[in-house]
Amino acid sequence: MADLLEPTALAERNHFWFHGFRASFTPVLQQIAGGRRDLRLLDCGCGTGYNLQHLLRPYGRAFGFDLSEDSMRRGREAHLPIARGNMHHIPFRSKTFDVATSFDVMQSVPDDRSAVREMARVVKPGGYVVLNVTALEVLRGDHSDVWAELRRYTPRTARQLLADAGLQPVRIAFLFASILPMVLGVRLAQRLSRRFRHPMRDEDLQVPAAPVNAVLARLVRGEAALARCVPMPCGSSLMIVARKP
Repeated sequence: MADLLEPTALAERNHFWFHGFRASFTPVLQQIAGGRRDLRLLDCGCGTGYNLQHLLRPYGRAFGFDLSEDSMRRGREAHLPIARGNMHHIPFRSKTFDVATSFDVMQSVPDDRSAVREMARVVKPGGYVVLNVTALEVLRGDHSDVWAELRRYTPRTARQLLADAGLQPVRIAFLFASILPMVLGVRLAQRLSRRFRHPMRDEDLQVPAAPVNAVLARLVRGEAALARCVPMPCGSSLMIVARKP
C-alpha cells in the first residue's frame, strides 16, 4: 500500500482529476454543513489523510481510519487523528458522527454492503454518508487492476447499496463526463495491450505536462460548476450522497 499512497500523495496536490474531485465535493459538504463549523466528520479509508486536512477540516473535527501502516505513519507526522481499522468493522461507536465519507475505496472493499451499513451505523440520525466510487464496467483498465477493484457502479447499483444500509438517497450523480472520451480511449488501449505486459503501477496518477494538466483542470472544474445545475448523463465516477433517517 505504501507504493500506492506515495504517488497518490503527489497527485492529490496537482493532478487535474483531484481538482475536479474537490470542485465537485466541496459544495456538497458546504451544503450539508449549512454554515456550521462544529461537525464531527469521519473519512473511512482515509489513505494519505489529505482529505482530512483540506476537504473535511473546515467544517469541524475530522477523524479518519485506514488499514495501511503507511497511513498511520503519515497521520502521526501530520498530527492527524487517524485510527487503524477496516470498513467492515469501523473502530468508532454508533451514532458518533454527523458526516461519514469514503472516497474511491468502496469499489475495492470485499463486502460493500457491510461497509456502507457500518458507515450508516456510526452516523447520527439525520446525518450524511458521502461516497465517491468508480463507475461503469466498460471503464476498467490498469487503474482497476492496480487498486484491486472488485466492481464498478451504476446509479441503479448505488441506489440498491443505499437501500440495503437503510439510507435515503439525496444525490447520485455522474462525475467527469467532460473527460469520459479520453478515459474510455486510454482504458480500451490498456485492455487491448494487456496480453503484452503486466501493469505494475497506476499510470493514471502521473501528473500530465503542466500546460495539459492546467487545461484539463479548468475543464473538470468547469464541469463541476455546471453539474450543480445540469446533471451529467454519464461519467467515470459516481457521487453518492445519502441521509440517515
